Amino acid sequence: MRRMPLPPLPEWAPHEAVWIGFPSDPALWLGDLKPAEEEVAAFAEAIYAGGRGEQVRLVAAHEGAGESARRLAPFAEVVVQPFGDIWLRDTGPIVVGSGAGRRAQGFGFNGWGGKYELEGDQDIGERLARRAGLPFAKLDWILEGGAIDGDGSGTVITTEQCLLNPNRNSLRRDETEERLHADLGFERVVWLGSGLLNDHTDGHVDNLARFVAPGRVAIPTPAKDDPNEAVYRDAARRLRTTRLDVVTLPSPGRITDEDGDLIPASYMNFYIGNAAVVVPQYGAPNDRAAVDVVQALFPGRVAIGLRADHILTGGGSFHCISQQLPA
Repeated sequence: MRRMPLPPLPEWAPHEAVWIGFPSDPALWLGDLKPAEEEVAAFAEAIYAGGRGEQVRLVAAHEGAGESARRLAPFAEVVVQPFGDIWLRDTGPIVVGSGAGRRAQGFGFNGWGGKYELEGDQDIGERLARRAGLPFAKLDWILEGGAIDGDGSGTVITTEQCLLNPNRNSLRRDETEERLHADLGFERVVWLGSGLLNDHTDGHVDNLARFVAPGRVAIPTPAKDDPNEAVYRDAARRLRTTRLDVVTLPSPGRITDEDGDLIPASYMNFYIGNAAVVVPQYGAPNDRAAVDVVQALFPGRVAIGLRADHILTGGGSFHCISQQLPA
């Protein structure tokens, strides 16, 4: 009989290190490349916390980007490995277990349903895992790390829009739940509906709902004229039917790019490090309030708000570009 794995440790468990994708392709980032580099370096420095946090491994796609990473973040280890883009939450390995029992779990990746299939993204997770000396295994179904969020006690939260999307897998709800159980050890799956508008990931949950403690989940509360108001209210309605403790963070509201197009800005895309929790900021009225709420949720860490406008032009924020390595 196959032994069921233990679920991944929650993000607030101690980390040995974190992999962070470093912007590397001028053709993808255009005029945002240099500002995005600076935002990533500031994020890395906050997580490193002067050596009190965790080891930072900045992953650059080529040596030229590696030189920029070393200049901007001399405290970090720079790993030069080819990849398509920086979203290591989705392409990096999910490390399960702790201590000598750690192993890296990989999944199929098809560019978020065939939207952005870039060379190197399919196997960057395996290369990072093997470089870290971790046993690696790859499963035969598609799953991105940003599509799930676990509380460490067996519960995982996700969205129907992403995990049941036929552009990923041809799996029914019960089949998806069985795979999450058999392959990652989750005992309970909490389903939300859709994610944020204009999110090219098809509604990743790490922009919508995040566990902040075992059995305790945070979701946004709508801002005035919030384009995602219906999404947030549906998430709240669904969570009321569970036994989870629900807390709320403000929403940044309507954030648009230079062309006036709506972009999926969310304070929920924070990263929980050993010493700090870094919250993306967008120059919105609720920026400071979101940091204050996160500080109250993580009293043993320092909540830090950092601008992520230029990273967001690529489609994500701090959580999307990072993948932790449990201690």
